[in-house]
Amino acid sequence: MKLFYLTSNSSDETMKIAKTLASYLSNGDTVVLTGELGCGKTKFTEGFLSYFNLQDEISSPTFNIVQEYLCTAANIYHFDVYRLADVDEFYAIGGEEYFEKGICLIEWGELIEEALPLEYLKISFQKDPSKENTRTLKFEAFGNNYETILNHIKEEFH
Repeated sequence: MKLFYLTSNSSDETMKIAKTLASYLSNGDTVVLTGELGCGKTKFTEGFLSYFNLQDEISSPTFNIVQEYLCTAANIYHFDVYRLADVDEFYAIGGEEYFEKGICLIEWGELIEEALPLEYLKISFQKDPSKENTRTLKFEAFGNNYETILNHIKEEFH
């Protein structure tokens, strides 16, 4: 597992980081987004979708569990599993079947950790209590492909 940290000082920076990451992903990739409410996961998703020119279509999947965005470059499945009772409910909706069909962004993915593919990228968001708009993004790569992607991200932002 490889770790990498980035600091974002604004929602625009968070969106730029996400857009850059999106440029390295394709169908079959999974990204887990963790962090407390209001820490930037949705802004990250908005930036991610902007790479695919889908930024105007974002809506929270909170009540649907998964929001689907289909475009020619990739299928994107944005999950919010916060309201699931347990991992069995994820299996019941066929959640694991999405992993190979497109790029999966999973908010609160730590709640379904046992259902995740063996290889994925986890991004943990943490607010800076002394700076309202500052976030620390902790990237954890599970698998060689995601370690390579993190190397690219590191090069772009350092």
